[in-house]
Amino acid sequence: MAEYNLTLPAMGESIAEATIIRWLKEEGDSIKKEDLLVEIATDKVDSEISSPVNGILKKKLFSPNEVAKVGSPIAILETEEKLKKFPIEDETIEENKKRFYSPLVRAIAHKEGISFYELETIEGTGEKGRVTKKDILKYVQKNKMIPPKYSDIFLSCNSYKNSMLENEEVVEMDRMRKITAEHMINSKNISAHVTSFVEADVTNIVKWREKMKDAFQKNTGERLTLMSVFVECVVKAIKDLPMINISVNGTNIIKKRNIHIGLATALPNGNLIVPVIKHADSYSLGGLIKIINDLIKRAKSNQLKPEETQGGTYTISNIGSFGNLFGTPIIHQPQVAIMAIGLIQKKLSIIETPEGDLIGIRHKIYLSHSYDHRVIDGVLGGGFAKKVALYLEKFNCYTKI
Repeated sequence: MAEYNLTLPAMGESIAEATIIRWLKEEGDSIKKEDLLVEIATDKVDSEISSPVNGILKKKLFSPNEVAKVGSPIAILETEEKLKKFPIEDETIEENKKRFYSPLVRAIAHKEGISFYELETIEGTGEKGRVTKKDILKYVQKNKMIPPKYSDIFLSCNSYKNSMLENEEVVEMDRMRKITAEHMINSKNISAHVTSFVEADVTNIVKWREKMKDAFQKNTGERLTLMSVFVECVVKAIKDLPMINISVNGTNIIKKRNIHIGLATALPNGNLIVPVIKHADSYSLGGLIKIINDLIKRAKSNQLKPEETQGGTYTISNIGSFGNLFGTPIIHQPQVAIMAIGLIQKKLSIIETPEGDLIGIRHKIYLSHSYDHRVIDGVLGGGFAKKVALYLEKFNCYTKI
C-alpha cells in the first residue's frame, strides 16, 4: 500500500489559506476517485474537495475550524498503487499570494486582529519586500486604536449571557458575518472614507427595458435587468478616469490594467457576498446580462467558486433593490472606491430643450460614491460619480442587444 498526501489546492489569486468546516468521510472509510472528502471555507465562499484517487482515508491532518495553508497536506490517503510524487516548490505556493509571511508574523497578525488584506498593506523592509517582525510590531504600535479582537467580544457576550434579562437573547454571529464584520472595521481603519452623491436621469434606460424585456427573455431565457447597463457605464467611466481603478500598498499606488467589477449581493440569510465580473470591459451588453444573471443566481445558491469572489478592482452595490435612495457604502479592500445604486423614482422635473424649459415626469436615481481620500480627492471621486451619471443619461433607448 502506498500513501498519498491530499493537499489543499490553489483556489484563486490572493487565497492563501482555508478553514476546515467538516469532514465528509471518517478515518478508515473506503474512498473512490471524485468522492467528496471535506468541506472548506475561504473568504466568504464554502466549497468541497474531492479525492483524486481510489483508496482509504488513513488520517485527517486538520480538525474542524482549523486553518490550512494552500499547498499543505490536509489528509493522508492509502492507495493500492504507487503514485508518482511531485514535490511542491515554495514558488508554487508563493504564486497564490502576493508576499510570503513567516509563521511569527502571521501569529502576531492573528493576535492583533490584523486580516490578510490589511497585512498586504504593511510596507515590508525585509528581502523582496517581506514583512519582518519589526515591521508588523511598528505597524501595531502606530495603530493602537485597532478595535478588540472579535474573540474577545464573543467572550464578553458569553459572560453577559449568564446575567441577561429574560427579554434579551444573545446570538453568536455565523462565520460569514464574523468575516464581514472584520472586513468592514478593517476598511474603516485603513481608508479615509468620503462619499459624494449625484442624481441621474435614467428615463431612457427604463423605457428601453420596458420595450425589450419580454422579447429578450423569450428569445434568450434571460431576465433583462438594469444592472448590466450600470456596469457598462461604470466601466466606461473607469476607462476615462483610470485612477479610480487602483489599490494602495503602503505608500505605493498600484494601477490596475484589468477592470474587474464586484457586485455586492445580499444572500437569502441576510449575509453579503461579492462575486466578480473578470475583465468586465471585454463584454458586450448582452454578455454582461448573461454573466451577471449567472453570478447572482449561483451566489444566492452558494455555488460560487472561491476565485469568483477574488480580484475585484471596483465594486457596485444595488441598494435600490431594498428601497434605499442613497447611502454611504464601505470600500471593499484593497480597492479604493465603491458605488451604491439607489432606488429609481418618478419625479416632476424641469426638462431643458432647444425651444425652452418644460416640466415633465422623469425617472431619477441617486448614485452614492464612497472613495479613499488618502489617494482620491473630491475632484476625482465626485467627478467619477458625475461621469457615470452622464453615461447613464446618454444611454440610447434604441440600443439593440
